Amino acid sequence: MRDKIDRIDAKILTELQKDASQSQRDLADKVGLSQNACWRRIKQLQESGILQGQAARIDREAIGRGLVVFAMIRTRNHSADWLKRFRAHVTSIPDITDFYRIGGDYDYMLKIVTTDMKSYDEVYQRLIEKLELENVTSYFAMEAILENRPLEI
Repeated sequence: MRDKIDRIDAKILTELQKDASQSQRDLADKVGLSQNACWRRIKQLQESGILQGQAARIDREAIGRGLVVFAMIRTRNHSADWLKRFRAHVTSIPDITDFYRIGGDYDYMLKIVTTDMKSYDEVYQRLIEKLELENVTSYFAMEAILENRPLEI
């Protein structure tokens, strides 16, 4: 997909990652295009799937979601049916914000963002209630040094 992005598209994507709420006029000025040309570029980036919506970054602490936990999961079951049920189960738990299938000593990694240890334990209990997991190891974040870093284009 890299060859589909030219220098102007890269500028647009970089600026939108900094602030997707800026006006189209401001964005067009920053990337050196007319508003219409900028709008057409954004539409093309959306249609190609490179640009996927807009989201607001929220200060977790400000809304009482200060606890971040990374849960590493190992399982013995790798069947397609089990994986389908596991994915549905994990994605039904709102405090799980990120979910990866990984290589290495563990099979899956979850990022859980919640209010406190009691709330984390409720997420954990819900996680293990329906499917057999071999091992769940949790790591508690002490400080977010770098989070939601924009991608270099």
